[in-house]
Amino acid sequence: MQVNPQQLLDDGYIILREVIPPGQLDDLRNCYETLVERQKVIWAQERKPDGPPGGYWETAAQPRVFFDGVADETTAKAVEFCLHENTLGVSRQVMQAPEASPTLMALMCSPVRDHGPASWHRDIDPVGQAPLRGMQMDVLENAPGYVQWNIPLYDDSVFWVVPKSHRRPNTEAENRHLVTKGREPIPGGMPVELKAGDGIVYTHMMLHWGSNYSAKLRRTVHLGYRAFGGPVYPMVNHFYWHPDFTKRMPPGTREQFAHFSQLHEDECDVVEMTFRAILDKNAEGFRNGLATLHPGEAWRMVCVVYLSKLVQKTRTLKQPDVASLSLAERVDAISEHQLNFYLFEDFSRRFSLEEADLLWSRFRALYDKIQEEIERSVPNLESRQARYMLTDMPANFDVEDFIASW
Repeated sequence: MQVNPQQLLDDGYIILREVIPPGQLDDLRNCYETLVERQKVIWAQERKPDGPPGGYWETAAQPRVFFDGVADETTAKAVEFCLHENTLGVSRQVMQAPEASPTLMALMCSPVRDHGPASWHRDIDPVGQAPLRGMQMDVLENAPGYVQWNIPLYDDSVFWVVPKSHRRPNTEAENRHLVTKGREPIPGGMPVELKAGDGIVYTHMMLHWGSNYSAKLRRTVHLGYRAFGGPVYPMVNHFYWHPDFTKRMPPGTREQFAHFSQLHEDECDVVEMTFRAILDKNAEGFRNGLATLHPGEAWRMVCVVYLSKLVQKTRTLKQPDVASLSLAERVDAISEHQLNFYLFEDFSRRFSLEEADLLWSRFRALYDKIQEEIERSVPNLESRQARYMLTDMPANFDVEDFIASW
């Protein structure tokens, strides 16, 4: 399946027909339903004493089944579909990268009872990642480093998008709408009409909406992919799966995921080398590491901001009072998800507490400039919508200024 990467850059999405070959649709439906039934048993076992018998399955507005948690060799095709040329292959094309890997493999399901619409949103956090305009320009002038998919197993029009909204911040009218009518259709929004087996690949920076989480049967494959070796350092550069799940997969599938893990480990080696160059005030070593992580010359400073967030998490995890906390508390301390936390904890072991503190001090000037912009532009850090108002990268502070700040 061939696609035009420019279409995603122009519109924010590409709709593709028969991503699931028609002859495979019934088999995949049965396979994914097996995963749902297995997950329902787990949720029932995990229910709280005062919860309903089905636990999360009965309370969630959109129950999500993560394949790595319940798939085994008998249901391997659920995972192998994520490695298909129509999914992984297309993702490589639109990200213009020699390699790509699944980051997220899940099934979005209909709830037991009607929950109505969700809220309009972008699947990003400029405060926790990088200012919105920086992330957008990095993609538009280089290439996406991360894409998402929705692929319904049954006809689906729940998903809505605002075309081209990935190219700009919210308008004032959109900001008002998100605050006052966030669960209603937004001017410029459109439903994505997909037949069973069709798919939409999109940039998650785009404004989008789950228009109606009703009890009508819904089974939609939801995937994320990140690039390796593409023009940019991906804004989502971790996995929401643990390699241990592949012990239940056939040898060929296991080898592919081992390859993905090795790609990530190799990238972490480059990040560590880049950080150690910063510790040593080795400007040339830092420039070389940065160019390896973000080959595109435009907007490399966005990569530096992403790296600053990794330094912040590493430093937090190295603090003795955090290291002694429970797993759930450590996850919360760095505002991550338990599914990907192991990657951050593994990376933090590459540095001592003293190194992490010193590394953080090297990023302090950048951190302070972004904090100034947050205080100027974001009225409420508790509001997801307000955090989108962090749009501007630090003014007059580029890579060479960052080096000079050491």
